[in-house]
Amino acid sequence: MNRKSAFLTTTMGVCLTAMVCCALWGSAFPCIKIGYQLFLIDGNDISSQLLFAGCRFTLAGLLTILIGSLMNRRPLIPRKTSWIRIAKLSLFQTVIQYLFFYVGLAHTTGVKASIIEASNVFVAILIASLIFRQEKLDKHKIIGCIAGFAGVVLININQGGLDMSLSLTGEGFILLSTIAYAVSSVLIKSYSREDNPVMLSGWQFLLGGIIMILCGYLTGGSVSVWTAPSISMLFYLAAVSAVAYSLWGILLKLNPVSKVAVFGFMNPVFGVILSALFLGEGQQAFGLTATGALFLVCIGIYIVNKPASSQS
Repeated sequence: MNRKSAFLTTTMGVCLTAMVCCALWGSAFPCIKIGYQLFLIDGNDISSQLLFAGCRFTLAGLLTILIGSLMNRRPLIPRKTSWIRIAKLSLFQTVIQYLFFYVGLAHTTGVKASIIEASNVFVAILIASLIFRQEKLDKHKIIGCIAGFAGVVLININQGGLDMSLSLTGEGFILLSTIAYAVSSVLIKSYSREDNPVMLSGWQFLLGGIIMILCGYLTGGSVSVWTAPSISMLFYLAAVSAVAYSLWGILLKLNPVSKVAVFGFMNPVFGVILSALFLGEGQQAFGLTATGALFLVCIGIYIVNKPASSQS
């Protein structure tokens, strides 16, 4: 293991890298909304949203493959044996996750979607521990997840829109999207033993993006307003996916799933804070409730990443 890889296995290395990923993903929440405005995509036009997402992920795949090839000083071309892993990863990480997410989001509130999405941390750790046997499930991971999840619930309650109504095409589809993402986190750790995680991320984005473009186009979607601001936003969102997922994949390859996945609780926190800055929603992000939510998330992350010797 070289020096860079060794750093990414330390608590500091995992924390800094994961926080960069979460900040990038958090910025995607307001930027997607801004992207819809720039491309004149209606909030209920799921077909156009899928087409827009397909363009984003196709471009993200091309950027990831290009950057990864330059970093490795050779083209990131999959081996014949890699294509089945790329297809499975693309199915869960891009196609199923985002198809169910966009349809589900159209039938539920953003608050509920954020809370259900945050449960992917639980699901990823459970799948890694109980199904794939990649690590052990202990009380500290459970307590840390509960604390982090409580923080996500708290910051979303602050936004309103939370009730007990449930529907299959709303909350049910968001849950299926969450499960798909959790499965993809475990798969990329497993597949990274045989393949470069950056290569996997790039090609699964490219394959998944093309599938989503076809789904959006064949169901009547359109993305027609191409201006300098809209193209710039599309490139930024593609770069977010390319950089964040590649770094996340490397972290998952080098560390236990629980040590990395728990930082996923920071995604909605960054989402709320950055939405406040970009969309003028300051009252939701900088009050006592949001501060308490951030504290709970940080406590949860600390408990899960606490050195084993101090957890006895």
